[in-house]
Amino acid sequence: MMGEGSAPAGATGAAGPRDRIVRLRVNGEEHALRVPPETRLLYVLRNDLTLNGPKFGCGLGECGACTVLLDGVAARACILPVRLAEGRAVTTLEGLADETGLHPVQQAFVEEQAAQCGYCLNGMIMTAVALLDINPHPTEAQIRDALRYNLCRCGTHIEILRAVRRAAGAPEPEPRA
Repeated sequence: MMGEGSAPAGATGAAGPRDRIVRLRVNGEEHALRVPPETRLLYVLRNDLTLNGPKFGCGLGECGACTVLLDGVAARACILPVRLAEGRAVTTLEGLADETGLHPVQQAFVEEQAAQCGYCLNGMIMTAVALLDINPHPTEAQIRDALRYNLCRCGTHIEILRAVRRAAGAPEPEPRA
């Protein structure tokens, strides 16, 4: 398995025969990069644009650590060829905050202390933002359903759920009998 910052040979660095200019709009900024079009978006974000929000987790699109928003929809950057992101808005964790401060979901995660190791945090936050953008007042079941494919191995699930509820302005659910 490749390490977090690793990329396949030819994905970044010296230009190769399969390279072409790929134009991306990431966090509101335009970028023109010479890379093979099949390079995974995660490698371009981390290695070429030096964005550290999306993480390399499983490399298979199963853990969620690499999640970004693609036109507002949660997408797994570790399996997405960069060519499929052309002409679309890519938002990473770094692009959520603005001049007024953290995004409300980021702020809720801070207030609920919803991180331990922090590795899953990118995917949890990006998935929660995508959910709340389409459903500002989700039920507990809808929150759990949206986050079900984001893996957290540290056990902060309760705090993560609280953070999403806080960002949505939802009350704590009734205790289960």
